[in-house]
Amino acid sequence: MAASVAAATRRLRRAIRRSPTWQSPSHRPLSSEPAAAQASAVRAAFLNFFRDRHGHRLVPSASVRPRGDPSLLFVNAGMNQFKPIFLGTVDPRSKMAGFRRVANSQKCVRAGGHHNDLEDVGRDLSHHTFFEMLGNWAFGGEYFKEEACSMAWELLTQVYGIPEERLWVSYFDGDPKAGLDPDLETRDIWLSLGVPASHVLSFGPQENFWEMGDTGPCGPCTEIHYDLADGVGAPQLVELWNLVFMQHNREADGSLQPLPQRHVDTGMGLERLVAVLQGKHSTYDTDLFSPLLSAIHQGCRAPPYLGRVGVADEGRTDTAYRVVADHIRTLSICIADVWKGYREDRAVRFSTEILKSPPGFLGSLVPVVVETLGDAYPELQRSSAQIADLVSEDEAAFLASLQRGRRIIDRTLRSLGPSDMFPAEVAWSLSLAGDLGLPLDLVELMLEEKGVQLDSAGLERLAQEEAKHRAQQAEPVQKQGLWLDVHALGELQRRGVPPTDDSPKYDYYLRPSGGYEFGTCEAQVLQLYTEDLTAVASVGKGQRCGLLLDKTNFYAEQGGQASDRGYLVRAGQEDVLFPVARAQVCGGFILHEAVAPECLQIGDQVQLHVDKAWRLGCMEKHTATHLLNWALRQTLGPGTKQQGSHLNPERLRFDVATQTPLTPEQLRAVENTVQEAVGQDKAVYMEEVALALTAQVPGLCSLDEVYPDPVRVVSVGVPVAHALDPASQAALQTSVELCCGTHLLRTGAVGDLVIIGERQLSKGTTRLLAVTGEQAQQARELGQSLAQEVKAATERLSQGSRDGVEAHRLSKDIGRLIEAVDTSVMPQWQRRELLATLKMLQRRANTAIRKLEMGQAAKKTQELLERHSTGPLIVDTVSAESLSVLVKVVRQLCEQAPNTSVLLLSPQPVGKVLCACRVAQGATPTFTAEAWALAVCSHMGGKAWGSRVVAQGTGSTADLEAALSTARAYALNQL
Repeated sequence: MAASVAAATRRLRRAIRRSPTWQSPSHRPLSSEPAAAQASAVRAAFLNFFRDRHGHRLVPSASVRPRGDPSLLFVNAGMNQFKPIFLGTVDPRSKMAGFRRVANSQKCVRAGGHHNDLEDVGRDLSHHTFFEMLGNWAFGGEYFKEEACSMAWELLTQVYGIPEERLWVSYFDGDPKAGLDPDLETRDIWLSLGVPASHVLSFGPQENFWEMGDTGPCGPCTEIHYDLADGVGAPQLVELWNLVFMQHNREADGSLQPLPQRHVDTGMGLERLVAVLQGKHSTYDTDLFSPLLSAIHQGCRAPPYLGRVGVADEGRTDTAYRVVADHIRTLSICIADVWKGYREDRAVRFSTEILKSPPGFLGSLVPVVVETLGDAYPELQRSSAQIADLVSEDEAAFLASLQRGRRIIDRTLRSLGPSDMFPAEVAWSLSLAGDLGLPLDLVELMLEEKGVQLDSAGLERLAQEEAKHRAQQAEPVQKQGLWLDVHALGELQRRGVPPTDDSPKYDYYLRPSGGYEFGTCEAQVLQLYTEDLTAVASVGKGQRCGLLLDKTNFYAEQGGQASDRGYLVRAGQEDVLFPVARAQVCGGFILHEAVAPECLQIGDQVQLHVDKAWRLGCMEKHTATHLLNWALRQTLGPGTKQQGSHLNPERLRFDVATQTPLTPEQLRAVENTVQEAVGQDKAVYMEEVALALTAQVPGLCSLDEVYPDPVRVVSVGVPVAHALDPASQAALQTSVELCCGTHLLRTGAVGDLVIIGERQLSKGTTRLLAVTGEQAQQARELGQSLAQEVKAATERLSQGSRDGVEAHRLSKDIGRLIEAVDTSVMPQWQRRELLATLKMLQRRANTAIRKLEMGQAAKKTQELLERHSTGPLIVDTVSAESLSVLVKVVRQLCEQAPNTSVLLLSPQPVGKVLCACRVAQGATPTFTAEAWALAVCSHMGGKAWGSRVVAQGTGSTADLEAALSTARAYALNQL
């Protein structure tokens, strides 16, 4: 009996590890399932249960755009927004710092990065790129395992009415290698709740130990599973709910340490829960998707959805239904959250190519998404029309790109030989990294359908060059400074150390003479840390250390503004400077990174001095950033949203949500609007107010961030009290933002602002780079200088060129100008205009060169035809200014003598020799131009390239006759 139970347990473990997906509709229906409930009622029941029965605060879903987390492309779990609590870095003045027990339904997207279900959607009946994660949390030990398990069991069995015999649970079986014991506490809790021992399974760390990442909070988890088989035959278990007990921290060295505070983090997918409660074997059969599937059927006139998968899904019709239904939900959610990191191409391809949908079809599905999800996520209702418009615009743009891409591919294929690979440069220009924005996998598929091989090696080379170029453009990665980890923060909180008072950072004023005066700050050393974050009582000479003070006037990096730098002195020893490289805020504590020239110890009194030039540079850039944000909204419309920013004294970076790239005219208009505000030298008002007062102010700018309460408001030209009066509408007429940064007191000190760079970060997000003050003036002067050079090049081209040498020289000069304009620090609007002019000039110059070369080639062709009688072979020398001219001579010879194979050599200065050849149309298959050129150029110590029909190359030799003999001998042997 024991052996049979053990065998059954092993089979169950294997079943759970396989993570079974929902079965196909041919599987027998569920029996004794609970009464069906609408998805909206299921979601509401979850939230009401935790709020009304167990005192949880309901918090809204965070945006799917990650909040200050560069490790994520999308929010992919309910716990993402609470990371600051788990890490101990939450601002103690924020509302989040007061969270103890909360619950919500979080919008999640898994369509990129480490968690990416994009390619799996449609292939089965369960994968989604967008899903809703129901979750409840307990922070700081508010409750732990017993309460979490009993709440979950109560909800599932008593509220949702799921039969207890259909539920199985698993717990952590321990990990001897990590020194972790089995979580017998959780096992016993489940048994005490009445779960049969046969339904309680144990697993190792892969299944039942949850980790946030390579480092950070982690802990054992217990999962609740549902048995689809209902006791008939072998159990078919699907996971419903995961309860994580965060009690450890994964250190950088891989070891585990106890967390200062324990937390509960649970997550249950709404879609799967609804499928269980509605008795469906597929999440796509629930009322979360059925309205969409019905709308797709009506809009496309495709066969009705039957829920088939794999080979049973002939023509992949049902796959297309699932792809379109899933992706339009994801698109709608992402656009509502002003986050266009999601691609629409897959949905467009399936809807148009398989479902044969009419133009604009995807946009017509948006109201259905809003109808099913809008009550839970009101941002969908507010943005419904805009979402539909954007989806339709993107669909039309993608289809236009697809059509143009097909034409380019067909035109390119006509110029290739039968065995030639498709050029990597053309594929790159079609791709997302090039001009048309077609995914490379789609380009490869289109070529595969035509039986053509892509030059993958060339494509890889181009990708590496692009990556190198982007790396050069990217801002240098700042060396990681000292940082208080969860243990250090927990120890400070345990000791009752108050957060650092950094209000002195705002203690500065404008002198009558126009300069700024920054006050010093008297402070006491509360704690010292070594480089490895060991807390020490003192540090010695030359030691790099972290200082925690009771107060500071240093601005710690946050809100996109770089940290202050400067120095501190010990009281009574003002001639010994302790340089401070940076200050970082960690959970309300500000850590100063310094190098100690002499001994420093806890209790020492110090005086802090900020680097005035550095601080003033940051203030200048930060006020300019607010003016830039305001100018963009004035130019592009009031709905324009900031996506992020970063600034230091050198330059500022600003990310903005845009449907299309800014035009040169818009860029110039933005600069002019900023210049107008700077020229008016408006006063900048700053004041701390209750966060609630900022909630309903039309036009007030804020980001998707957790703000402290009270919060600081920065208003340009209008006192804060007036700006926050909704009746005044002041925030619609000037820059008013929530901001903790340091700012100028008057706008005039910005001097000037020039946007010097612009690029698309992703679909719908543009990154702008700008400089101010003297740097802006220098950028304008350089722009004018380059504009004069472009004007001179235009005049030279208009005068015409009498010979190829002069034409080539002009073309090279234009090329050098293009590079100079492309890389110089100058106004971006002017760069775009000058580049457009230069590319036009380059086309005209190249046309002139081609005409000159064609004329030269025609003349030399006649000379060669007069020298050679009609025959199967012409091998000779000819003077040519370039390889391009030589190739044209060969082409014209073969056009006039199609049955003749031609190879020409052209001696150049310093012994260099150019080579070009073409084989006759009727030549034997083994006689190829590439091999012919290679034989001759190898003889000259050079190289050759080309195709079966035409080739070219270079070499060096003083004995042209020997090279010509090699060419004749090779050809005669082939002929």
